Amino acid sequence: MADAQDTAIAVLVWLAGEPELMGRFLALTGLEADNLRDAATEPGFLAGVLSFLMNHEPTLMDFCAASGTRPEDVSRAFLALGGSSEAG
Repeated sequence: MADAQDTAIAVLVWLAGEPELMGRFLALTGLEADNLRDAATEPGFLAGVLSFLMNHEPTLMDFCAASGTRPEDVSRAFLALGGSSEAG
């Protein structure tokens, strides 16, 4: 599970460096930058970060290219964090 959490945190860090994507993530989740840190402690938050990525293949592929992560590793992390295999 630690690897899955590390993957999700890497996605969140990457999103933070992509203002347009971060804005879309915040809009879709209803979060604000000010409460992101608190939200990150909630169960399911990290799975939600990965779900955001997996539900838009171009974004998933951009993250994978930037980080050297394989898409299947993101998928495994999502499932390990309690994500549904029906998502994405």
